[in-house]
Amino acid sequence: MKKRNIRNMDVEWSYSGDRGPEHWHTLCDWFAQGAAFPDQSPISLAYTSICGQKTVDESIAFHYEEELFSEKEFKNTIHFVPPNTQSFLVFQGTEYRLTDIHFHTPSEHLLEEIQYPIEFHLVHMNEAGQNLVVGCLFDLVEEENKFSQLKKRIEVSQRTHEFSFDPSLFLPEQRAHFHYTGSLTTPPTKGPIPWFVFQETQKMDWALVRLLKAGMLEYNNRPLQAKNQRKIYFVE
Repeated sequence: MKKRNIRNMDVEWSYSGDRGPEHWHTLCDWFAQGAAFPDQSPISLAYTSICGQKTVDESIAFHYEEELFSEKEFKNTIHFVPPNTQSFLVFQGTEYRLTDIHFHTPSEHLLEEIQYPIEFHLVHMNEAGQNLVVGCLFDLVEEENKFSQLKKRIEVSQRTHEFSFDPSLFLPEQRAHFHYTGSLTTPPTKGPIPWFVFQETQKMDWALVRLLKAGMLEYNNRPLQAKNQRKIYFVE
């Protein structure tokens, strides 16, 4: 039976079965309104599909710093939530504060038809309540790397679930990226959302991912959505 007039936090949804992605829009009116936006995310990204390049003036400028994060389990994944939202980026002259970092396994966006083991989303919001999302794709490796220190901080914080780090950790050295307009990839899948997905794929310590995924769903990725001839840009 269709649920009416209830919000995201009150609606049970999943990645399979009768509450899976193909049914999200039927679970409540709010989800249906979000799904009505035609240009949904994620999509497959390829250099052959870009409609043009944008200049650095039309790119994003990151202003991240080390700050406190709380670890929260919510809707099929772990979220890092900064209570003070000190880090931000600037796009087209507007500040968007970093409000959430979470992951999807496997990746939701495909790059040149390759689906990566994990994709992190850095979610931002401006003063008007509009979201902007940055996507970072990763391969997983067994050896320690720059994320190993984050794993240690999370382990130390098992009682308080609070720890500090610089979210620039998630950003690649090369900032070239794809840019398009899409939606949130979880209910209510509202749009329009400016999306920025980095071209450079990075490596992440498997041990960190195993720690974060303990007790979580094995897969939490929304299937690819139709591009609908939308414009996709590449920013070098």
